[in-house]
Amino acid sequence: MTPSAQRPLRPAGRSRRVLVTGSSGAVGSALCAGLPAAGWLVRQIDRVPPAVVPEDPRDSVVGDVFDPATLQRAIRGCSAVVHLAAVPGEASIEEIAASHLVGTAVVLDAVRQAGIKRLVFASSNHAVGFTPRTPAGAELGSDIRPRPDTYYGVGKVAGEALCSLYADRFGISTACVRIGSFEDRPRTRRHLSTWLSPGDLVRVVDACLRAPHLTYAVLWGISANTRRWWDLAAGYELGYEPQDDAEDYAQVIRAVTREHDPDDPEHAYVGGSFTQPELPPPLGPAPTPQQPPTVSTVSTKGPSRTGKVLQFPDRGGR
Repeated sequence: MTPSAQRPLRPAGRSRRVLVTGSSGAVGSALCAGLPAAGWLVRQIDRVPPAVVPEDPRDSVVGDVFDPATLQRAIRGCSAVVHLAAVPGEASIEEIAASHLVGTAVVLDAVRQAGIKRLVFASSNHAVGFTPRTPAGAELGSDIRPRPDTYYGVGKVAGEALCSLYADRFGISTACVRIGSFEDRPRTRRHLSTWLSPGDLVRVVDACLRAPHLTYAVLWGISANTRRWWDLAAGYELGYEPQDDAEDYAQVIRAVTREHDPDDPEHAYVGGSFTQPELPPPLGPAPTPQQPPTVSTVSTKGPSRTGKVLQFPDRGGR
């Protein structure tokens, strides 16, 4: 979905401080390192200490983002929120609902109560993972129906829907970035199409934070890859100008990997191989106060029904 009817961002009368939830994970750490150079003051919140230590210790909040008192303390004085915190891989639908649905609603409502008018949500290609690849040379837009490939993908669909609800009902400008494969550099043939570099991660989030006419948007989070499968038009409309291209690594990758089979799910579907594993049981163990269902994006693992671990090649499970 491209941005809907034009509604300028209302001046918040606040600083340019942005709260990043799940700040100690791979994606969060890259944002906390890169956003200051784009002019943002960054406040971090995660259940573990920050990987990027802020100059002001008050800009690091260690605690559960879904605890209302902790979140209220962290969000005070911020003008926008980048929401990353969630179960970072496949899990039972019970755990996914607690994290991605209830948890995202808690964050959005805290944004509403604080009078903040902008939120960027870390969505994923797995929200539409069962969408077939487009023919060679064609690019898939972001305005396609949800086709999740996992319960994790279902959670991202739910998060996008909540962002739409809060945009329409409360006038909160929301952008949902469907992250492809976030890595320091591409490592597989798939990454030649789906890579999102650390620099372009910062650029796409910065664009979403600044776009003057944002209401609600869904866009692909990938770099300017020559072999990209997905259309960057929605990102361009918001002012995203990616600079990196996985093609710079193509010669090395092609030398050490096999030519792909077009019928291989890894290349046939948006979500790749995550269209194939069995789903875990719908009901998982009940969370405890010591182990809530929300975790930072440090881990990239989740259980499968067979007891095997689902590894998300897209960092942070995205």
